[in-house]
Amino acid sequence: MSSDGQRRIERWIERRLPEWQRLDAQLPALEDRRPLDPEIALEAIRQYPEVARDLALAARSLPDGRVTVYLEQVYGRLHRALFRPPRAPLGERLLDLGNELPAVCAELRWHIAAVTIGFLLALTAGWWLVATFPELVSLFASEAMIATVQRGELWTDGLLNVAPSALLSIGIFTNNITVALTAVSLGLLYGLGTIYIIGLNGLMLGGVFAFTAQHGLGWRLFEFVCAHGFVELTAICLSGAIGWYLGEALARPEHLTRIAALQQRARRVSGLIATVVSFLVLAGLIEGYLSPDPAVPLSVRLAVGLGSFAVLVLLLGGRWPLGRRRRLRSGAPSATSGTAPAPARRAGAAR
Repeated sequence: MSSDGQRRIERWIERRLPEWQRLDAQLPALEDRRPLDPEIALEAIRQYPEVARDLALAARSLPDGRVTVYLEQVYGRLHRALFRPPRAPLGERLLDLGNELPAVCAELRWHIAAVTIGFLLALTAGWWLVATFPELVSLFASEAMIATVQRGELWTDGLLNVAPSALLSIGIFTNNITVALTAVSLGLLYGLGTIYIIGLNGLMLGGVFAFTAQHGLGWRLFEFVCAHGFVELTAICLSGAIGWYLGEALARPEHLTRIAALQQRARRVSGLIATVVSFLVLAGLIEGYLSPDPAVPLSVRLAVGLGSFAVLVLLLGGRWPLGRRRRLRSGAPSATSGTAPAPARRAGAAR
């Protein structure tokens, strides 16, 4: 490059550098999701084509220079800030989730069916084992629980006298969420962990019901669990199906790498996991406030239990008003799409 050309580039950089620095200082505000000063936003929109032009010029004149690298960073951040998808209101996000869940559940239908059948088989096996060999109940219940039932009482009696309902609910839904996330996580062991966690819970539930039935307390236990049990058990089975679905991505990644296949499926079921956790919180609140209260009649318990279960099924099946057809949105460059902005691609080509 001639000395005259070098001096022209230096003068151009000196003239434009304050603009670049001012824009660089405004980028944190543009990248933040909080309300923005309209003047800053308008200035950024005005600067966008100018920075793109500056980047193209710098890439042609100084392909390996620090100015080019600096402009690439500034332009990339500005592009992502301007073209990122808008944050939808909560109602819109819920509508989108209600539209997405049925498609995800349809994709997981065989996983859900297989896990549910496996859980029922484990429950039946647990019942048969304890009904046939009562001493095996020690595999599923603690000594204190066994002693309480043998006295003709349920361990759930007087729970409200032990701790306030709020503390009970927090402890219960925390434990339920832990079990659900464990079922999802263990499913990563190529689905084998799902068999373990679902089988263990089924055997435990069947064994405990068989043991209480032997002492004339089976119906009372059903009265206790019917308000929250339908949703709780459904959520656990869904967690097992999700875990199996994720483990399948590692076992059979098809044309993707195992990590990429796992990430793709994890994004696919993230809304379903959030729904499962939400309904486990609901089940915990019911179990903490309603289930231990002896004044609540069986009809109310059944109405609450079957009603919440029906809401979950309708939501997952796309029959709930929360779901609707997704509105078409105009396409815009995505910050996460992995597609380079056009001026940046041109700059790269110029080099």
